[in-house]
Amino acid sequence: MIPLSWYLILAAALFSVGLYGVLARKNAIAILMGVELMLNAVNINLVAFWRYQAPEQVVGQVFAIMVFAVSAAEVAVGLALVISLYRRRRTVVAENIDLLKW
Repeated sequence: MIPLSWYLILAAALFSVGLYGVLARKNAIAILMGVELMLNAVNINLVAFWRYQAPEQVVGQVFAIMVFAVSAAEVAVGLALVISLYRRRRTVVAENIDLLKW
């Protein structure tokens, strides 16, 4: 049986890569991919804690499914915004998107 700490280390590494992707990238699609990596790290933590704390209940799996649903909605809305901004401004660089500024 794999120890819980290995899952937590994997999730921390995945979250760190996602956070780096959000903070260091200029491309809006790469930023969305970084957010997705962070949400997947949260899912790994939820399922790992569920497995080691209370496997007789389905609470961890339900939370993971809810995170997947939020993740899918975030991807749909985020990509729609990126496509709309690209059609209007011809760029997906986050620094050049100042559509709401006066």
